[in-house]
Amino acid sequence: MKTIESITKTLEGKKVILRLDLNVPLQKENITDTNRIDKIIPTLTFLINNKAKILILSHVGRPKGKVIEGLSMLPICEYLQKKLSQKIHLIKTNINNLNQKDLFKNKKENILMLENLRFFNGEEENDMQFAKRLASFGDLYVNDAFSCSHRKHASVYSITKFIPSYAGIQLSSEIGALRNCLLYTSPSPRD
Repeated sequence: MKTIESITKTLEGKKVILRLDLNVPLQKENITDTNRIDKIIPTLTFLINNKAKILILSHVGRPKGKVIEGLSMLPICEYLQKKLSQKIHLIKTNINNLNQKDLFKNKKENILMLENLRFFNGEEENDMQFAKRLASFGDLYVNDAFSCSHRKHASVYSITKFIPSYAGIQLSSEIGALRNCLLYTSPSPRD
């Protein structure tokens, strides 16, 4: 498994598409549990310290391809801004109308976040054209969404067919913990 930590020398100025699981509970646009967000801070910090341009992809809830204001990424974007002390611009433009040249036009913007991926049918349908469009936004892809990695969705599964892909710090940590559990619980050769 290739990890993001293995390519530090080539990250500066690269546009990194970062898939995160930011599907946190919201109550009237207030986050009631930040645990999932807090766990991905090391990957974001790593990319920031290595001067990458970061495009965050994620989802909240199950809007089934419809725009639902109460499931916007805005509260999460605002929380991350405070946590990282970094400006994060939420892009509300329809993903199907975006092009790479539309992103990072402002040289001072280092972190962007796309609106809820599940507002678009192509995400859960694992549409190849949607995945290809997402991949076109960056130079490389990092999956740090362990809890979503079993899903055959465009931003988790098919995107990796179009762009060099790596595991994030949290994903690597979760896989390492599982590996240790499996080794610990495996029967010994004498059993």
